[in-house]
Amino acid sequence: MLIINNKIVEELLDMQTCIDVQEDAFRGLATRSSVMRPRIDVYVPCDFEDSYYRWGSTEGACNGFFATRIKSDIMSWPRNDAGEITNQNKFCVEPGTYCGLVYLFSSGDGAPLAIINDGILQHMRVGGGAAIGAKYLSRENAETIGMIGSGGMARTYLQAIKCVRDIKRVKVFSRDQKNREEYANAMHEETGVEIIPVPSAEEAMNGADIVCSCTDSMVPTFDPQWLEPGMFVVNVNDFEVGQEHLKYFDIAIRQGDEKIKMADGNGFLNSVGGGTGGYVAGNDEQLASVPFAEDSDFAHPNLPTFADLISGAVAGRSSDKEITYYENQGNNGLQFASCGGAVYTKCKQKGLGIEIPTEWFLEDIRN
Repeated sequence: MLIINNKIVEELLDMQTCIDVQEDAFRGLATRSSVMRPRIDVYVPCDFEDSYYRWGSTEGACNGFFATRIKSDIMSWPRNDAGEITNQNKFCVEPGTYCGLVYLFSSGDGAPLAIINDGILQHMRVGGGAAIGAKYLSRENAETIGMIGSGGMARTYLQAIKCVRDIKRVKVFSRDQKNREEYANAMHEETGVEIIPVPSAEEAMNGADIVCSCTDSMVPTFDPQWLEPGMFVVNVNDFEVGQEHLKYFDIAIRQGDEKIKMADGNGFLNSVGGGTGGYVAGNDEQLASVPFAEDSDFAHPNLPTFADLISGAVAGRSSDKEITYYENQGNNGLQFASCGGAVYTKCKQKGLGIEIPTEWFLEDIRN
């Protein structure tokens, strides 16, 4: 049994491997050689004002590995002057610290294999998912990215998409001028790509082949009228691309079906918190800080999935003029199983990770 921290994950997991193992796992959904359980949350009142405790978990299995990824967060949803929720904040224990763990098991004999910090893995699996979308839905000659956002996801999106397309130029916008300038300097030094900070999302998108929206926004990040023929669009979260935007896409694919299909009741609510549904505790006064919405305000669960695309059930890009969209949501548990399995395999090969007795996790009392 291994304990694997973020430093080891960063050392061992390269982006091309991250892309390849995820694509293989996603393909397995079409043949039932892979399986995943969508994320589900639990909401409980917490000790912080205008905040709520949220536990999230998701699971998946592929290539002899099973993973469950868990998150323990204190959530808040600040509002602007008009009373609108525009983004969400999170932490564990105190601002700036987080708790996300991947528990990895063998699906061959059930043995516990590893506990892995999810920070680096989280960013890389999301970037890798975006690259899979770009590989199948962007033009093969795409070389310019319009990047909306300049945080960690914007970095891994560029790293990943460079693996599948010959990216030569990026125009980056974020609301903070200093942040977009720092992104431009750091990512140019890392990748050698020309990176230009720009003052608006519209300018970032102007002339781009690929548009990446990499924010935590809970409202759309661009006007659909800024879309141009031939563009490929990929997001990070469900809210960055609204229902109105779908009318502008010739092809729209969702990575996976990440919504639990259950009726409200017995504590379960589909419309809670901006997530994919959850079990909720608390009275009306406590729940006043938590956002609720109609299903139509959330993700686009009726989009065909990547498994539909690669099985031939739906068509992919057929011309350089089509505007295509990859909703980089879904298959989360499968991402952690595939990428976590790759990290564990490399740890065993190189003798890395903190080894603890597997016997600590076994017992002779039937559960």
